[in-house]
Amino acid sequence: MVILGPQAWFTTIHYRLNPNNNIADNLKTIESIFKKFNPDYPFEYQFIDKTYEEKFKETKAIGTLAMIFAGLTIFISCLGLLALIAYMAETRMKEIAVRKVLGASATQVTSLLSIDFIKLVVVAIFIATPIAWWAMDKWLQDYSYRIEIQWYYFVIAGLLAILISMATISYQAIKAALSNPVNSLRDE
Repeated sequence: MVILGPQAWFTTIHYRLNPNNNIADNLKTIESIFKKFNPDYPFEYQFIDKTYEEKFKETKAIGTLAMIFAGLTIFISCLGLLALIAYMAETRMKEIAVRKVLGASATQVTSLLSIDFIKLVVVAIFIATPIAWWAMDKWLQDYSYRIEIQWYYFVIAGLLAILISMATISYQAIKAALSNPVNSLRDE
């Protein structure tokens, strides 16, 4: 089967090979016909599946790099969040000790330390969601066939961000909540 293109940029002919025949035999047949009708030009061929594979190799590499950098970004932000909660717990250690002496449970102390950071994460999600939607929409416009960006992608990403930040915050908050108040109040 021969598929002809437009006359304005007619530099390529597409052939569909018979799958029942050997590829080498098909190529020899096409080359003989090509040389017969167009002897001045060399017979050069490419397989479309290989061409598409090369075309999307860059997209796959970009996806891999984006995943690596996203993981690295999440790791660095968790380290920063851990350092921030450790600093805040250290500066509020006397307050935590007084609350524990007055009867506050470990859950109350943990929620006291965690709630401010969770609020910041939620605000960050509300700021980042429209920017991420816009960037993804612009990126997907380069493709002829594309998916629509669904709202639940952002809900899942937001919940994962909250879950990761809670796991990071909880470690230090629970450590501060379970500490002995005597050590903090000794000099008072």
